Amino acid sequence: MTLPNFGYHLARFYGDVVRRLYGLFLPLIVRRPIDPSRTIELDVFAYSNEQSLPEQVASIRSFLRHAGRPAQFVVVSDGSHSARSIRLLERVDSSVSVRHVDNVPAALPDRFARYLATHPTGKQLGLIMSLPRHRPAFYTDSDVLFFAAAKHILDFPAHDRVSARYLSDCRFSGDDRLLRDPAEKQQPVNTGVLLLLHKLDWSLSLARFGELQGEPNFFTNQTMTHLTMHQNATRPFDPGRYVLQLDDQFVFGDAYAGDQIVLRHYVNPVRHKFWTSLW
Repeated sequence: MTLPNFGYHLARFYGDVVRRLYGLFLPLIVRRPIDPSRTIELDVFAYSNEQSLPEQVASIRSFLRHAGRPAQFVVVSDGSHSARSIRLLERVDSSVSVRHVDNVPAALPDRFARYLATHPTGKQLGLIMSLPRHRPAFYTDSDVLFFAAAKHILDFPAHDRVSARYLSDCRFSGDDRLLRDPAEKQQPVNTGVLLLLHKLDWSLSLARFGELQGEPNFFTNQTMTHLTMHQNATRPFDPGRYVLQLDDQFVFGDAYAGDQIVLRHYVNPVRHKFWTSLW
C-alpha cells in the first residue's frame, strides 16, 4: 500500500490558505508602504489578469523590496481587471500603473495581428514584441517572487553585453509545429522573465507562424520567443540564481528560495510554493 505524500498535500493546503488570507487582506496590504533602498533605470512590465491579483501584488512588492523602485512598473491587463483591482494595484507604489494591451507592432499579417489582439498568450507576445521602449525593459509574469539577490538584477560584466537575456526553462514547453528540427528544442526559453535591452529581430518566428497549420495554442507565444532569442544570439540568465525548477514539487519545502537567488518563477506545478515561500 502506498501512503499519501503528506508533505506535498500539506504544502498545497498551506499555500491555498495563505493565498486566500492574502487576497482577503489586500486592501490593508497595499497600504503598507515599502521604502525601496534605491531607484533603478529600468522599466518593468507584467502581463496579468484579474485571477492573478494576489500573486501580482505580492510579486510587485517583492520586486520593490529587493530590487528597488523602477522608473515605472506597468501592469498590462488582459482586460479582465475590475476597477477595484486596478485601484489596489496602483496603490502598491507610486511607480505602478495599470494599462491595457497597447503598442502592438504595426504592419503585421492579418492572421498574426488577430492572434496578438485576441488570444490570451498572443496579447502577452504583443507586449514582449513592443519592448524595450524608452529604456531597458524587464518583463515578468505575475507568479514570480524576487529575493535578496535581486539587488544585482542589472549587474552583468561589461564584456557580456547582449540584446536580451531570458529565463532558462527546465524543459522545452512549446508548440512543436513551429519547429523544423529537434535540435531547435535545445536551451529552452521561458517567457516568464526577460530582460530586453535592444529591439529584437522577430523575422524567423513570424515566418514560422505564417506556415503554422491550425490555430495557435497556449505555448505558441513561448515558442516564437524561444526562436527569436536564439536567432538574436541572446543569453540565458544564470539558472542557479534565476530559477525555474520542478524537482521539489512533491516535497513540503522550497529547495531554492533564499537570499542567494534573484527570483523564482513558480509555474503551475509548483504554484503553491509561491505562497509557502512568500514570507
